[in-house]
Amino acid sequence: MKAKAEQLPSKQNFSEWYHEIIQKAEIMDVRYPVKGLYVWYPFGFKIRQLVYSKLRELHDRDHDEVYFPALIPETELGKEGQHIKGFEDEVYWVTHGGLDPLDVKLALRPTSETAIYPIFKLWIRSHADLPLKIYQIVNTFRYETKHTRPLIRLREITSFKEAHTAHKNFEEAEEQVKEAIKLYKEFYDFLAIPYMVIRRPEWDKFPGAAYTIAFDTIMPDGKTMQIGTVHNLADNFARTFEIEYEDIDGEHKFVNQTCYGISERCIAALLSIHGDDLGLILPFEVSPIQIVIIPILYKGKEEKVLKASKMVLEKLKEFRVVLDDSEDRPGAKYYKWELKGVPMRIEIGPKEADENSVVVSFRDEKKKFKISMDEINSELVLQWAKEFKDRIKNKAIGWMKEKVRYFEDLNDLADWITKGVGLTHLCKNVDCGMKVEEEVKGNVLGWFEELNWIDAEIDGECIICGGKGKLVAIAKTY
Repeated sequence: MKAKAEQLPSKQNFSEWYHEIIQKAEIMDVRYPVKGLYVWYPFGFKIRQLVYSKLRELHDRDHDEVYFPALIPETELGKEGQHIKGFEDEVYWVTHGGLDPLDVKLALRPTSETAIYPIFKLWIRSHADLPLKIYQIVNTFRYETKHTRPLIRLREITSFKEAHTAHKNFEEAEEQVKEAIKLYKEFYDFLAIPYMVIRRPEWDKFPGAAYTIAFDTIMPDGKTMQIGTVHNLADNFARTFEIEYEDIDGEHKFVNQTCYGISERCIAALLSIHGDDLGLILPFEVSPIQIVIIPILYKGKEEKVLKASKMVLEKLKEFRVVLDDSEDRPGAKYYKWELKGVPMRIEIGPKEADENSVVVSFRDEKKKFKISMDEINSELVLQWAKEFKDRIKNKAIGWMKEKVRYFEDLNDLADWITKGVGLTHLCKNVDCGMKVEEEVKGNVLGWFEELNWIDAEIDGECIICGGKGKLVAIAKTY
């Protein structure tokens, strides 16, 4: 085994653990000489490819993938006043082309509404052009002044999936919001990441939206992280950018729009929620290496063991499988592949080679079992993969439940908020919401759209005014 000094910190010290796992598991290199910009290692980028290929698969069912430029003229960015006000402190500006000042400053996209919607105006003419559903996976830039952290808070978001849709009326946009929520639920279920679906309060919705619904998850330190958002834009942007269509009766009407996005925070959640003190734990489908075969070599019996190992390798070649026949000691190999989060490990020593058997273990469990080599096939591996995902998801839900408590007293809520998520009932009055945030020094995430794995009542009395309230989540956030 490697020296203790090289081991990861305990995950109980989440900040230190996260900093180390990003580097030791070779997810991102943090040494790029610009604050808040990071380099993907090949291993980390492969995880990104596997995760985002699922996101593409889901969208490709009824969206078309596009690409819009990264530079947005100041004239377009500034059109939607409420929208630009939400981003004005975060925009990077390009002011020169070579040595010449530009006539119109160009913004590096903080998000793409103001890049896409002038083109929507050109693409949409009639009701036959609707609904229009597109998405792109691009980089976005935001001048973050808070503490930057790989995958969580960056100045270049390298992998922002944003979808934009246009519809005939508000009701159809509402239906698209529901479809987007279903799509994101399927995505996070695929990653075995538990989530809360929450309608943001008015003071925290997307600038220019009628309303915002967010997906939040709970990180190991008890803070929440927003891992997806869905916005109903109504006709707000359509009026600004004059996006109209001719209805079947010849009348000209503004479209209604939605947009929804997920960034590489989905990768941060994947690594953080499932990982442990030994390293990553990756679901089978998104692990760059799904199975590792480790031959246990003894002098004079190497050939027999390697022959058996290669037979197993051949049987499993449809998966992403590695035969680790390096000269490292078995303990060092275990350490390496546990750190990388490989879901399944198969060991073969002289005894197993003689018996035509293998020893199998899974990354999330401490136990091993022996099975005949003849029994190993694709169907069995996929069954193991499903059971593996069910286990890590149930484990994640279990510890998240321990991080969530309901409160009827603000002082008790304030004491808890540094440890986890507080639930209470709150009315829609902005003053009540502001008082809660001020008293507990946390963020009102908003009202639950569904309870999912949360055990609480939706309806109750507002903790501030005693009026009719709905269940809200309050937390420290990333």
